[in-house]
Amino acid sequence: MCGITGILGVREAAPRLLDGLRRLEYRGYDSAGIATLHEGRLDRRRAAGKLVNLSALLAQDPLRGTAGIGHTRWATHGAPTVQNAHPHRAGPVAVVHNGIIENYRTLRDRLRAGGAHFETGTDTETVAKLCESLLAGGLPPVEATRQTVAALEGAYALLFLFDGANDLLVAVCRGSPLVLGHGKGEMFVASDAQAMASMTGRVTCLEDGDLAIITRQGAEILDAAGNRANREMRTIPRGAEIMEKGPHKHFMAREIAEQPEVLAAVLRAYGVTGATAARPHDGLDFAGIERVTLVACGTAYLACQVAKYWFESMAGLPADVDIASEFRHRAPPLTENSYAIFVSQSGETADTLAALRYTAEKVRKTIAVVNVAESSISRACDVPLPTLAGPEIGVASTKAFTCQLAVLLALVLRAGQQRGHPAMAEARNLKTAMRALPGVVRRALGRQEAIRAACQELAEARNALFLGRGLMYPLALEGALKLKEISYIHAEGYAGGELKHGPLALVDEHMPVIVLAPAGPLFDKNVNTIQEVMARGGRIILVTDAAGAAAAGAGGRTILLPPVADVLAPIVYAIPVQLLAYHTAVIKGTDVDQPRNLAKSVTVE
Repeated sequence: MCGITGILGVREAAPRLLDGLRRLEYRGYDSAGIATLHEGRLDRRRAAGKLVNLSALLAQDPLRGTAGIGHTRWATHGAPTVQNAHPHRAGPVAVVHNGIIENYRTLRDRLRAGGAHFETGTDTETVAKLCESLLAGGLPPVEATRQTVAALEGAYALLFLFDGANDLLVAVCRGSPLVLGHGKGEMFVASDAQAMASMTGRVTCLEDGDLAIITRQGAEILDAAGNRANREMRTIPRGAEIMEKGPHKHFMAREIAEQPEVLAAVLRAYGVTGATAARPHDGLDFAGIERVTLVACGTAYLACQVAKYWFESMAGLPADVDIASEFRHRAPPLTENSYAIFVSQSGETADTLAALRYTAEKVRKTIAVVNVAESSISRACDVPLPTLAGPEIGVASTKAFTCQLAVLLALVLRAGQQRGHPAMAEARNLKTAMRALPGVVRRALGRQEAIRAACQELAEARNALFLGRGLMYPLALEGALKLKEISYIHAEGYAGGELKHGPLALVDEHMPVIVLAPAGPLFDKNVNTIQEVMARGGRIILVTDAAGAAAAGAGGRTILLPPVADVLAPIVYAIPVQLLAYHTAVIKGTDVDQPRNLAKSVTVE
């Protein structure tokens, strides 16, 4: 949600800033802008809508200069217009901002009383105006920035650029990430290291409360108390390949197709296949743990719902699942003899990070299942567990979800073995099945034609129901979420047994009902559900295996998947759930990779 880039370079800044912003498009945005410093004077260009609009504007009216800042804005305060787009400028200072300034109204009123005039509906303009007033009072840029930040309340990442200061950027972060990039005689700043991937592989993550005074030769970092801080420089992989779709029409299609490979990487890293000297979860001991608490948002929350089934049935370990935005506000009781697990693709989800900080010191260990190694959540937890999905650009999570499931399952296997749970008597057979999982997922990906055919019908619907039982219930929720996210069709997911408790009233000849039902102990109950829907004219799309299709009999449309062990079914059945949403969205012509109103990384509460 929102993206920041900044450069003190030796070449023209605007094209490089634009490239960095393109690498942050996945975060979600509705306007964009760039400001540069040329011959000591600030200038800027801003555009509403996609980056292509800003790119066209820059082609017509270029920006010169080797120093600059850029921003993609996801509107919170003020509509997504050119006037509200960042960078904001007030006299000699330009500012870009991620986050929310909670006391901006109070500050704005104070500044207005002093004669300031405001042109936008944003909280960020208040930051620029406040800094301008301090500069007008005779303060130098760095001190003006420090006093500006001292007056702010809320969560933010801020980057300041000043008239007449060709070798200075000032960066500040509190509750929203910023990363410094180190080049040869150049320095870079971004809200995500990915924005700098084509320019440098050496990065320093700022910590909460840090203020960085940046020149082309490096950065002086001050902590929240104003003391000089020594933050570790790390090396990350470089490359531009993450921006390529390859033979696919969309990033989402590429990321769906990558799942066999990334799942294989997870299984190797967590010791399911091959020999691994040190596995990411080796430092965890579940033997004396009384319960686990899983916390996440969105699709990651649904991965936690699957893990709840696994922890309780395979490790005998009670598991609570919480939506991160609700968790800390209800002050849940936590026991010292428990683990808290936080799941986030970006590792920057504001609500999840706040929940983690609330939990610290209240449980034995905090564990984070994350896809971005240098993220705030990864650095704040006791035990980071990487999902190894690689960059995920599409806003709707696909490969990150299945990798989260694979990591959580490896964690459950460890817990079950350490606790001596009876289900672990079959652990060897389960590991054999897990080794075959990438191949089974590849076969599921081969069912695209049948799925695409079902989507021709689904694309005409205004509403849809997804039903599942047991481990398929969270997948029904995920199916409904995916369809809503990218096709804009209203959809709801329910446990199959809940159909008669309300949702059945919605079923008629216009209602597609997608039933996720692999053959197994609960299949007979799924057949009853299918019959109830068909008796009322509902249109069934049954996702099952050959044994399930034979048992269900004729009626409706069937999507056949390869057989899979019950425990692994959520990972395999995630594939048709993703493809149903994807092909429906393509047929409808919506923006698959960047659906309206949504952001990949939700960095504000």
